[in-house]
Amino acid sequence: MFKKLVKQNRSYRNFDNSYVVTKEQLLEMVDCARLAPASVNVQPFKYFLAYQKEIVNRIQPLTGWARALPDITLPHPGKEPTAFIVICQDLSISEAISRYQKDVGIVAQTILLQATHMGLGGCMIGNYNPDKVKEALQLAKNFTPVLIIAIGKVDEVVNLVDMNEGQPTNYYRDENDTHYVPKRKLEDIIL
Repeated sequence: MFKKLVKQNRSYRNFDNSYVVTKEQLLEMVDCARLAPASVNVQPFKYFLAYQKEIVNRIQPLTGWARALPDITLPHPGKEPTAFIVICQDLSISEAISRYQKDVGIVAQTILLQATHMGLGGCMIGNYNPDKVKEALQLAKNFTPVLIIAIGKVDEVVNLVDMNEGQPTNYYRDENDTHYVPKRKLEDIIL
């Protein structure tokens, strides 16, 4: 069951804009994240929940999506996420941002696994300007955005495909806009 959940948890880039993610759903995702392991148990993250349309619309243009597909606009117009979780590091807890990057990945994956479990999906977005996001959200000076997670009701097909050693790892789309994600085979990653 867990492996099925992991396979369903993809980086989705198109969403059903008519489905509105609620504050309660986002709180459930963050509640799971707060329970995740943390380096030396410092727990330096705070979470900005964007679920109101006006705030979501403030964040969306500040994000860059799918660098491996520069000729495609993603999300497609009208397929934007209806929520974001902005993971911020509280600098009053720790100013060492690079020290907690692995923790960012752990909480982000936990959030996305819970979103998937809830019938939703998302995408981790690292392509943004932290200062512009901080200004747009009017965050206090001690909060620095370290990752943005888009959340919504998925409206696209993403397929995993096994790749052979030496093949490119770039994801791609076919003429039907189906998204493909090459994955190295198990036997190719075991030392």
